[in-house]
Parts: sequence; structure tokens; C-alpha cells
Amino acid sequence: MNTSEAIISFSQSEKVKSGLLWASHAAELLNGLEGLERQGAERVVELLVDHVGNDALLARRIVKDNAWMEVEKNIDLAKVMVRSGVAHEAAYHLTQALQHVTSIGRKAMGYLKKEGLL
Repeated sequence: MNTSEAIISFSQSEKVKSGLLWASHAAELLNGLEGLERQGAERVVELLVDHVGNDALLARRIVKDNAWMEVEKNIDLAKVMVRSGVAHEAAYHLTQALQHVTSIGRKAMGYLKKEGLL
């Protein structure tokens, strides 16, 4: 990892973590909804999860760190849950993705601290 990759990994990890938290919370809120409200909310959750997945994909392509592939895998599983009508089950996969993203961010932050940049 070089400095540029560490900066991008760290910043993207923070962005993706935030999105994962929002998506997970939104997926859990679906339990109280029914009918058209639920359908609309499921669509919003699906779009949010897609957006977060795109950010993870961007990070992997820029940094070329395969650790992001685990994040993408879990986000893809969350998408399947949402599209299958069991969005509340997506929270588990989003939490798994969050754990991987946190590790990526921690690794990048460690590098930046070692280099005296943080």
C-alpha cells in the first residue's frame, strides 16, 4: 500500500461505512410498513444499497485491494435479500460488509499514522 492508496482506502471506507449504517437501519425499519409504503421503502433501500455497492466497487478499482471484494460480496447478498422481499434479512449481510470495511479503514489509518500523515 502506498500513501495515495491509503488515503483513498481510508476516505472510501468512511463513506461506505456511513452508507452501510444508513442502509442497514433503513432495512430494519421496513418491518413496520405494509402495502404500498413498504414497496416504496423497499425500493429506496434497494437504491441505497446499490449506491453503497458502487462506492465499494469504485474503491476496489482505484486501490486494487481485493479486500474490497468481500465488501462487494456481502453487499450483493444484501441486494438479493432486498429484491427477494426480505429486506430485513439484508441487515445481516450489511453488518458483515461493515466489519470488512472497518478492517480496510483500520489498515489504511495504520499506514497513514506510520507515515506520520495522521
